[in-house]
Amino acid sequence: MASQIQDRLTTDQDLLLMQEGMMMRKVRTKTWKKLRYFKLQNDGMTVWHARQAEGIAKPTFSISDVETIRKGHDSELLRYLMEEFPLEQGFTIVFHGRRPNLDLVANSVEEAQIWMRGLQLLVDLVASMDYQEQLDQAGWVSEWFHRGDRNQDGRMSFDEAQRLLLLMNVEMDQEYALSLFQAANVSQSDTLEGEEFVQFYKALTKRTEVEQLFENFSSDGQKLTLLEFVDFLREEQKEKDNAPDLALEFIDLYEPSESGRLLHVLSKDGFLRYLCSKDGNIFNPNCLPVYQDMTQPLNCYYINSSHNTYLLRDQLCGQSSVEGYIRALKRGCRCVEVDVWDGPGGEPIVYHGHTLTSRILFKDVVATIAQYAFQSSEYPLILSLENHCSWEQQQTLAQHLTEILGEQLLNATIDELQMDKLPSPEQLQGKILVKGKKLRAIEDIEVDEEEEGELEEDRESDLDPGAYTELDTQFQPESQELVSGNKDNKVVACPMSCLLICGHFLAHHPSNIPGSSFLSNQTQYHLPVYFLFQDSRTILCPDLSALVVYLRTVPFCSFIHSRENYHICDVSSFSETKARNLIKEEGNRFVQHNARQFCRVYPSGLRTDSSNFHPEEFWNAGCQMVAMNMQTAGGAMDICDGFFRQNGGSGYVLKPDFLCDLQSSFNPERPISPYKAKTLLVQVISGQQLPKVDNNKETSIVDPLVKVELFGVPEDTRQQETNYVENNGFNPYWGQTFCFRVQVPELAILRFVVKDYNWKSRNNFIGQYTLPWTCVKQGYRHISLLSRDGTSLHPASIFVYICMREDLEVDES
Repeated sequence: MASQIQDRLTTDQDLLLMQEGMMMRKVRTKTWKKLRYFKLQNDGMTVWHARQAEGIAKPTFSISDVETIRKGHDSELLRYLMEEFPLEQGFTIVFHGRRPNLDLVANSVEEAQIWMRGLQLLVDLVASMDYQEQLDQAGWVSEWFHRGDRNQDGRMSFDEAQRLLLLMNVEMDQEYALSLFQAANVSQSDTLEGEEFVQFYKALTKRTEVEQLFENFSSDGQKLTLLEFVDFLREEQKEKDNAPDLALEFIDLYEPSESGRLLHVLSKDGFLRYLCSKDGNIFNPNCLPVYQDMTQPLNCYYINSSHNTYLLRDQLCGQSSVEGYIRALKRGCRCVEVDVWDGPGGEPIVYHGHTLTSRILFKDVVATIAQYAFQSSEYPLILSLENHCSWEQQQTLAQHLTEILGEQLLNATIDELQMDKLPSPEQLQGKILVKGKKLRAIEDIEVDEEEEGELEEDRESDLDPGAYTELDTQFQPESQELVSGNKDNKVVACPMSCLLICGHFLAHHPSNIPGSSFLSNQTQYHLPVYFLFQDSRTILCPDLSALVVYLRTVPFCSFIHSRENYHICDVSSFSETKARNLIKEEGNRFVQHNARQFCRVYPSGLRTDSSNFHPEEFWNAGCQMVAMNMQTAGGAMDICDGFFRQNGGSGYVLKPDFLCDLQSSFNPERPISPYKAKTLLVQVISGQQLPKVDNNKETSIVDPLVKVELFGVPEDTRQQETNYVENNGFNPYWGQTFCFRVQVPELAILRFVVKDYNWKSRNNFIGQYTLPWTCVKQGYRHISLLSRDGTSLHPASIFVYICMREDLEVDES
């Protein structure tokens, strides 16, 4: 495939012109728009830029970092500038992870098309490479040569090679480095060119620890016979009964020599190729596609959820953008949040209310959701609607949702499904569900005096009075009759005790409700009598209410009240503080509550910096929608991304059986049998080509260490770390083993973090990888490291050995 890239570089007209370079305008904001000279490098894998054609160039991006190319019409920023720059001349380079998009404006439509076609061609070629092709031939090998060739004469002297070693994050004895250099310099010209540099690079990347492992199973030290490879797969890789079939398959896939494949033997190169492949990765490839049962009720799944999805930065002054929805949906998010308020010109707007965050149009948000909802997952998308609009603009909300989403919008129940059971993700494929407040018919509510007393008692003990400060104080705590002209048409208003707990109000057009009192003549607008979940200042529009089919939001008072008054379709939201307290005080009741109905947990309002909590503490109690600030990288998002990487990245992960059982005895704070504990052994062996922490300092070399973190129930949450290796980020060796006892493996999540030791301050982050226990492959495995933003740090990896076994303490008891 790399040869295909090289062939295209010399034949494709677009790529030839890109290698010559072009002046384009780089657009960061509405006011920052500057001309820059962009040029595709000869490796076909990197784009550099300079202030002018003859200026000092520096790397802009690697093709492997690019996710896609968008037209100017699809750029939110370029649309703002359409009067200044024709949209046809603009395009957007979208990167993996959280790296900001790069908006460019060419000098002509033709030049824009050249770059769009050329970049997309390269992106598609790189995406079609398999892992080993990237490992052997990717353009970053040429990039190293380009960076090491200081005078750009196409040859590398030994002095330049020594400098390159520092750039590559390795401090090497000068005598040993010279011997490698001379061995590769077959032309004896005192400089390395082309293939000579490739051989020098291969000598640097030689894997001694893998060769020793190979020789442990090879009788002659040169090859693994079919039986020897079967033994390795069965004994070390724990492939069990599949080992013979897998051995044949892997030899066909990874043995480079045709004679080896015919003889069913594996050479050292083939063995290394296997270990570096997806089949040698720590993440079980069987867990990558959708492998779970998707026919269970919706509340039996964890759902990848976003908080204040429209924000790109902090909660107070951050930018609101449809890009937030695009990024979340492309990450597999299946529950996005929309805070909607009255906007100018009758058009509702989306922003974080009562803050300085910028505003965007609700209809633009809905159009973006319609476009991207099912690009990464075909399973249902939940639109969590926080409605703060007037009656008139609620009608506009309903109109936009109906007209823009069309058939994507679920506006009626599934025909064959009874209302005592939620539909499954499979039944709701391709559908968008609105989660929000909903009107209820009066005949559905029956509250007698005894029940009122119980509810009032629950309210006093469990309800946070601060959450309902806006309730109308004109209502009296006694039942009232509001009588219309027709004596048969009687309406009963909830007493204050029920209002505080259930939030039931009558629905009318606002013109019928002077101040906060009710007009009895509801027949004037031919509306049915309804109760609603809404504060007295906002009256819920029936058109909008009708779009809430399965996910009605209700306030939480107590677990008893929820069980006795709420339906399985009802959703209660909890702040992280409230949810955390409930887990500590009533952990088992919370589990049973979440086995019956939906729960959403959102970050504390004090997290104005858009920081995150650790989601697993709420997953442990079966909370389905744990909403994250997806714009903020860090350990918490690593856990979320790593957990939802399984099951096809669908955004749905089936909860363990004991969290779906209405009679479950499980308590995450005090887990007991029958949950069988296990022991996890992790040997951290070596690292490969770790990136520098400070790229601006050539002589700065990392002192790497590996921290192994285990997350789950509190009893299982532990971490251990290796010693640091001094001045070697290229091929450090640790060889240290750690042991973890895991009480509830079904809820465990494993995270590997590589850091640069710093005795003066906190250790600096280098890379990480996170995955659920249920997706871990045992044996000798490579872990491909990810950046803080979740993008690949290829070829950086660590090599480990993993073993899981039944816990002896549990067995003996």
